Order: sequence, then C-alpha cells, then structure tokens
Amino acid sequence: MQAFLPPLALLLERLFGYPPALLGAVRHPVIWMGTLISLLEARLNRGDNRRAKGLLMLALLLALTAAVTVAIAAALRLAPFGWVLEAILATTLLAQKELGRAVGAVADALSQSLAAGRRQVSQIVGRDPEQLDEAGVARAAIESLAESASDGVIAPLFWLVLGGLPGIALYKAINTADSMVGHRDARYAEFGWASARADDIVNWIPARLTALLLAGASFWVKGADAEQAWSTALRDGSKHASPNAGWPEAALAGALGFSLGGPRAYAGEVHDLPEFGSGRRDLGPADIRKSLELYRMMLNLALGLTLAIAVLLFR
Repeated sequence: MQAFLPPLALLLERLFGYPPALLGAVRHPVIWMGTLISLLEARLNRGDNRRAKGLLMLALLLALTAAVTVAIAAALRLAPFGWVLEAILATTLLAQKELGRAVGAVADALSQSLAAGRRQVSQIVGRDPEQLDEAGVARAAIESLAESASDGVIAPLFWLVLGGLPGIALYKAINTADSMVGHRDARYAEFGWASARADDIVNWIPARLTALLLAGASFWVKGADAEQAWSTALRDGSKHASPNAGWPEAALAGALGFSLGGPRAYAGEVHDLPEFGSGRRDLGPADIRKSLELYRMMLNLALGLTLAIAVLLFR
C-alpha cells in the first residue's frame, strides 16, 4: 500500500491544504527549516571559506532533516495504516491548494481595481507592484503560478514518489535553503552557492516534467494548445537565467497563447529578462483564471499518473 502514499497525499492536500489552526498551533515544517537555516547562517556566514561553510550548513540541514523523517517514516511503517499517516504528513510539504488560492485572489482583486490587484500580487511576487499596470499584474500572477507549479507541487511530488516522506522533506529543505541564501548578492554569493546548485539539480527533472504535464493538460482545456505548449518550452525554456524556471513558464505561455517574462522592476531597478512565448502580453483577470484552469487540469493529470503508478506497483 506504500505505493498509494503519493496520490493520497496529493488528493488530501488539494482538498484541505494546511489547516490555519495547525499553522497557528505548531507553525509549518518549512518555517522550522527556515529557523534552522537562519541559525546556521548567522553562525557560519562570516570570515573566509564561505563557500565551504555554506556547504557545511546545507549538509547539517539535510542530515537533521533525514534523521527526523527517516525515523518517523520507519515508525509509521510498523503501524497499521501507517502509510496513511505518512501521506498526511507529506501533505504539509505540497502547496497546490494555497497556490491556487493565492493566484485566484489576484484575479479577484484585479477585477475590482488596479490598486487592489497590485496589493494582492505583492503577496506572491517580489517585483515592485507600483510599476505594474493591469497587464503587468496579470503576467506576474501567471508567471508565479507557472514557476510555483513546478517547485511547489510537481517537484515535491516527484521526490515523494521516489523517496516517501524523507524524499519530499529533503527536497523542501534544499528548496528552502535556496530561497533564503541562494542569492547572488555580496552576502550570499559564496555562502549560498551549494544551496543554489543543489536546488538546480533536484529541480532539473521536475521542471521539465511540469512543462510536459502542462502540455498534456492542454488537451483537456478549451482553447489551449498542447503542441504549442511543448514546442515553446523546447524553444524558450532555456532562456531563463535559472536552468529550470523557464520551462513551466514557457509551456504555460505557449499553451494559452501568451507572452510572459520581459523587463521587471525589483527594488527600483529594472531587470531586462527574456520573454517566453510569442503571444499576447495585454493580459487581465480572465487570463489569470484561464491559467488556473490549465493548472487544475495539470493537477488532475498528475493525480491520475501517480494513481496509475501505484496500481501498477501494487499489482
């Protein structure tokens, strides 16, 4: 029955997400990881040999994560229906429900006013909201949806399938470390090198799998083009500075006939980023909702595939 852990976790998280009461009571596993990273960074990110110290931080983080989750998984597998409890724990490291809610909230706010849309999109992207017009807000939300569909849903699911609870937890630890210290500024360029490289490695297959799933989902979404989704991913996916982030963004752009990416403003500085897709850039709330429709169909496809894998392994 262990094979049914991933589809069960995916289904439960999509239905229930992470309960707010639980967040208030014990916080979230990613917050625990972030606290440990902050403590280690404060102690280690100083003096010489910062690249080696960053590698040590990552090793300590992964060792503790592995020790805790392997022990929990081993104990649960001795209990009746322990795989169900393991699936419930794994739901805390998936983000499909919250991602859909957050992006949908941008569509709803933008339908009310540009100011409301700017406020809402600032909750999910780091770019300067005051520099965004309506189309800019819509593109920011859709780009965030595409990228997070990979590193917030498909990548953790991929590592859950391969490694159970320890697999998804180790992925999330690497991803959290990269988000906190994997930057190219003076403070983190050396210290965060190991975290950034590890994140590139663990997301390499999932990013391309996400693009493929978006292309597959396009067959069941009216107006979406599966062939354009995949051909755009192949053409534009490698344009991004990240070896992975461009793939799902290009696939979604191609599927729905959008042009995403392009210049973005962060902290008052404009960054000239590549464009993905060659379609419309004048997007609005309806386009965000269409992107969410494709995203939800992608989730259906992912659930079906994990369930099919479970049935084959069970037999």
